[in-house]
Amino acid sequence: MTDPKQDRVLIFDTTLRDGEQSPGATMTHAEKLEIAQLLDEMGVDVIEAGFPIASEGDFAAVSEIARQAKTAQICGLARAQFGDIDRCWEAVKHAVNPRIHTFIGTSPLHRAIPNLDMDQMAERIHETVSHARNLCENIQWSPMDATRTEPDYLCRTVEIAIKAGATTINIPDTVGYTAPRESADLIRMLLERVPGADEIIFATHCHNDLGMATANSLAAVEAGARQIECTINGLGERAGNTALEEVVMALKVRNDIMPFQTRVDSTKLMNISRRVAAVSGFAVQFNKAIVGKNAFAHESGIHQDGMLKNAETFEIMRPEDVGLTETNIVMGKHSGRAALRSKLENLGYELGDNQLKDVFVRFKELADRKKEVYDEDLVALMRTASDPEADRIKLKSMHVVCGTDGPNQAKMTLIIDGVEQSTEQSGDGPVDASFKCIKSLVQHSARLQLYQVAAVTEGTDAQATVSVRLEEDDRIVTGQSADTDTVVASARAYIHALNRLLVRREKGGSDKREVSYKDAG
Repeated sequence: MTDPKQDRVLIFDTTLRDGEQSPGATMTHAEKLEIAQLLDEMGVDVIEAGFPIASEGDFAAVSEIARQAKTAQICGLARAQFGDIDRCWEAVKHAVNPRIHTFIGTSPLHRAIPNLDMDQMAERIHETVSHARNLCENIQWSPMDATRTEPDYLCRTVEIAIKAGATTINIPDTVGYTAPRESADLIRMLLERVPGADEIIFATHCHNDLGMATANSLAAVEAGARQIECTINGLGERAGNTALEEVVMALKVRNDIMPFQTRVDSTKLMNISRRVAAVSGFAVQFNKAIVGKNAFAHESGIHQDGMLKNAETFEIMRPEDVGLTETNIVMGKHSGRAALRSKLENLGYELGDNQLKDVFVRFKELADRKKEVYDEDLVALMRTASDPEADRIKLKSMHVVCGTDGPNQAKMTLIIDGVEQSTEQSGDGPVDASFKCIKSLVQHSARLQLYQVAAVTEGTDAQATVSVRLEEDDRIVTGQSADTDTVVASARAYIHALNRLLVRREKGGSDKREVSYKDAG
């Protein structure tokens, strides 16, 4: 329940724009719509859905998200160019509350890119923000690399943008260069020196290159910023962005010293964290604050003793506050379909009858191989649920011979467009041999960018979740699979990625942005 006496801080999520710019994190159209829906349901104030001018795919995703959103403002990004702004408006105009976010780099390094002097850039800002305001009442403007822009010039450009009609001024720490005190001083300076600053909202957008993104964002809020730009799991280029879950829970747990409110339902954080990790292929580190696997784990004897006597001795928030339900080992091979549906609903998955039927079959197969099925096993199972892009190539069977003596060999049969094809290959290890089998049957020139294995739970019968990322002709795809057999999971993840690659080939185009000078933060 929000306190009317406390200031609201708007949560601006850019997972689908800045987060997706993280190399290899490209999401499909359906995945973007799913994440946007979860963000909307969670109570995010603004969803930056994409960069409409970047590609036809980005435009289509932003446009569809704008149509489907129920409460969140839907924002699109645009460079300081009339064509970008017009394209952005075409995409977001269907939203209940649309927003145009336009930007230009104002630091000396970034002014040199378009080769504009200070006066020319000032004129460009006035013209483009005015143009955007003529299309939409809700305009956000960003001076990219603000933290390395000369203070006097930053004040000048912010004043121009406000006079031209900007309703939100975002101050990006584009390269994660600033520190908390400096972040706060920058907001205070703008509020004190810029005419009209008290009539608009200041936002903060921080990158995590020095590990201070969350601290810098909170410092800016204490100084007067009332919007935080962030991403789920801190996803983003280089070291990532401010993590949404961190600032939301920091404001909630330490409301005594930071008396600000958000409207985010924190109990939905764990579910959306898992979904973003799954669709992006970027696993959450175990010790990640709030949503990491170890965030609420206690191994030290002293800690465990304290937890048994009073959980508050070592926990400043409850697991259920972030949507983490206690792992309950009750699912097994005798569990029925109704029990599975109930458990999946508790984990945030709502399935239709046909979907449940498919998942139930695979759950039974897993339960036959594992004595106990944990919540994490079910989440992994859902990650590998039927994918509309995973139909052309299917694994029928495989047999692997490996060991310290002699070559490692794999025999494999794939069903490719309905036709069975088999091969046998040797390799440096069982996974290498398996991948060579697949490549010999499905000709491609894709380069393996990432091969990552993570155990879902403990024990020798634990499922392994494997992520595979491939790149071919500027197309980047990620495949995932989970299985109690690591080699089988690896083969299926590789096949999943190849299926997605075939779809990208048929659609044509590239996953890389078709415009340059792309990052507004």
